[in-house]
Amino acid sequence: MLLYGHHDSGHAYKVRLFLLMAELPHQYEWVDINLPRHARSEAFQNASAYGEVPVLVDEGRSWCQSNAILIHIAQKAQRFCGEPQEWARLMEWLFWEPNRINFSVPNLRFAYRYLPQPPEVLAYLAARAQADLKTLDAHLSQQPFLLPSGLTIADISCASYLFWAGEAELDLVPYPHVQRWLNDIQKQPGWLPAYEALSRPAKS
Repeated sequence: MLLYGHHDSGHAYKVRLFLLMAELPHQYEWVDINLPRHARSEAFQNASAYGEVPVLVDEGRSWCQSNAILIHIAQKAQRFCGEPQEWARLMEWLFWEPNRINFSVPNLRFAYRYLPQPPEVLAYLAARAQADLKTLDAHLSQQPFLLPSGLTIADISCASYLFWAGEAELDLVPYPHVQRWLNDIQKQPGWLPAYEALSRPAKS
C-alpha cells in the first residue's frame, strides 16, 4: 500500500494513524499541496481522482476520500471496525464527521495559521466547533470510545483534527471526556503526532 499525504492534512493523518496503529505495511509519500495540481507528480495525478490528499493505492487501485479509505482498510484488515451489529452506528459517525467537527476545526485552524478571517466568521466557526465538542463530550461521558466495543475508525476519523485544537484556538478544558478520549487514543501502540506521522522530506 502507498499513501499520499501532507503534514497539514488531518484527513491524511487519520489514514496514516490507522495504518500505523494497525501495523499494516505501507509506504508514505509526501505531496506538496502548495504546488498547483497540474504541477504535482504524474504518479500522484494518475492516482488521485480529485487531485487531493489523502490517496491510498492498494493492489493497483486508488482509493480517495479519507473515510472511504478508512472503511476499505478496516474491512480488509479487520481492525478497528467494531462489532458487526455496530456497523450502522459507525457509519453514522463517519457521515457526521465531515460536515461537523472536521468542518469547523480545520477551517478555524486554517484561519488562525494561514488566512485571517473577519471576527464574525471566526465566531461562527468557533460556535460550530463548540457545539460539536459538546456532542462528543456528552457521548463520551457514557463510554470510553464512540462505540461500545472500543476504538474504531469512527474515533480515528473524528479525532484527527482535534489533535490540532490548540492551533485552532480551541480550549478543550470544558470538555473533559473529549480530553480523556484523545489521551486514550494517543496511548495506542503506533500512534504518532501529526507532524511526525506526515513529515515532509528533509531539504537537501
